[in-house]
Amino acid sequence: MTVSLPRTAAAGVLATLAALALSACGAAPDTTSTTADGKSAATATSAADFGGLDKLVAAAKKEGTLNAIALPRDWANYGALIDGFQKKYGIKISDENPDGTSQDEINAVTSRKGQGRAPDVLDLGSSFALSAAQQGLLAPYKVQSYDDIPAGQKDAQARWYNDYGGYISIGCDAKRVKTCPTTFADLLKPQYKGQVALNGNPTKSGSAFGGVYAAALASGGSFDDIQPGLDFFAKLKKNGNYTPVESTPATVEKGETPISIDWDYLNAGYADEFKSKGVDWKVTVPSDGQFSQYYSQAINKDAPHPAAARLWQEYLYSAEGQNLWLKGYARPALMTALEKAGTLDKTAAAKLPEVTGTPKFPTEAQQDKAKTVIAGGWAKAVSG
Repeated sequence: MTVSLPRTAAAGVLATLAALALSACGAAPDTTSTTADGKSAATATSAADFGGLDKLVAAAKKEGTLNAIALPRDWANYGALIDGFQKKYGIKISDENPDGTSQDEINAVTSRKGQGRAPDVLDLGSSFALSAAQQGLLAPYKVQSYDDIPAGQKDAQARWYNDYGGYISIGCDAKRVKTCPTTFADLLKPQYKGQVALNGNPTKSGSAFGGVYAAALASGGSFDDIQPGLDFFAKLKKNGNYTPVESTPATVEKGETPISIDWDYLNAGYADEFKSKGVDWKVTVPSDGQFSQYYSQAINKDAPHPAAARLWQEYLYSAEGQNLWLKGYARPALMTALEKAGTLDKTAAAKLPEVTGTPKFPTEAQQDKAKTVIAGGWAKAVSG
């Protein structure tokens, strides 16, 4: 999820090929996760619905495996979350294609329906979570802390809910760039020729999608009008500042992408990651394009390990799980609730990139509209 690996890198293809080599079809999903009185984990909409958390834990341990996808260990501290869950419950997590995109996750769900190697759980960019719900791919499930998740950050049917998020930011290698840009307007200046990158393709990547949305807000657009964001990148391409190289820790270290538009928690991770490698990585949340967004958790409706999938959600939305995201510079969805309860990691919270104001989020209809505009115009904007 270095903290800022994009979920688009080609390295994930190797994991996919390995999985395909092991099984062309995969085993059938586990349908044995039931209680003595016949309650099924696959249809449980809460731990209480399954007979309580202890019974869910027992069923998940019996399954013994959780299939995850597109979770880089160094994205928002996912490595610590994966290790913490495995240690606490003794359930092995298989994380396929860790650098994959949100769309890759959805594709895996649809193409592997009924197979044992289908993803159990998904971590999707907000707009992609909406799309997956609309396609009927997600299982409704309320974690025990569901009521504490802000109303605007969860599906009314509990098919998805926000987990962690942040602001679009500009990361800059201060040793390679004489004066680091701090606004989207700055990025258009001629001194940044060939230096400005996104960490993916906005038609597939939630973080890149957020980058275009932020550019729109900085260029006279709105949640209802993302076209100025496309126009911004068209200008960036035309004046030679935009590079089609998708930024990764490797491209930053090599100097191929000295300026990267990405989530603040990922860019903040670069700063920690590269101190020992001689890279002075500066992070700024641009004042002219403050776009905040969260990723969303969801369960595959046809999860091969339904109990483990639900237990994973419970772990992520516990104080332990939420604070582990916070340690990765990401703002957890339950941050306000944890602060009220006195369980927030205040040391980690104090290290978050500084921003002002209260974030606002696009509605489902606005995101759907924006995705349609980007799908039809991105290639044209950055081609030629």
